[in-house]
Amino acid sequence: MNPLLPEAVQQNLVLASRSPRRIDILTGLDFEFEVLPAHDHVEDSAACDDPFERAVVRARLKAEDVALRRPRATVIGADTVVIVDGQVLEKPADDDEAFGFLKTLSGREHIVVTGLAIRRESDGFALSAKEETRVLFRELAETDVRLYVASGEGRDKAGSYAVQGLGAGLVRSIDGCFYNVVGFPVSLFFDLLRKVPLLP
Repeated sequence: MNPLLPEAVQQNLVLASRSPRRIDILTGLDFEFEVLPAHDHVEDSAACDDPFERAVVRARLKAEDVALRRPRATVIGADTVVIVDGQVLEKPADDDEAFGFLKTLSGREHIVVTGLAIRRESDGFALSAKEETRVLFRELAETDVRLYVASGEGRDKAGSYAVQGLGAGLVRSIDGCFYNVVGFPVSLFFDLLRKVPLLP
């Protein structure tokens, strides 16, 4: 159990994600939790025209989907997007798209937005918020981009890179929460979890 929060708040935590990064972060923070991903169609069905709200909408839907299966659990939903010039860069469909994403980000600043949602079906508790972090990339040579894409590290990640891995070499600076860029803003998570009421 994490010593910074009451044990009663941490009981029956469920992460509605199969993301290895989110699992590693929560594990490293000494939380005990179950991993139960939301159904794939939930993310695909989320519609939101505002790129800065899309991650929050998806996080809510993921948490709701799992909370219906675990009504007494405190379910955590999360979703991350990369935004540049109002365009959302999702997970790349293939290496060609990943190459295009990274060329677009080269030498430029973009915004990483992660939506977090916490939901418990048994008492109707629901809370969500988002974290925004600005990331500036180095000017990338085409060879660097091709070598990074070939590594495969960014294939399942928004914007096609992992800041906690080889992708750190693409980044010049980060303004804001580092863990948000990884995909799970820790400080925001603690803020939300502290607001979860205890079950009677």
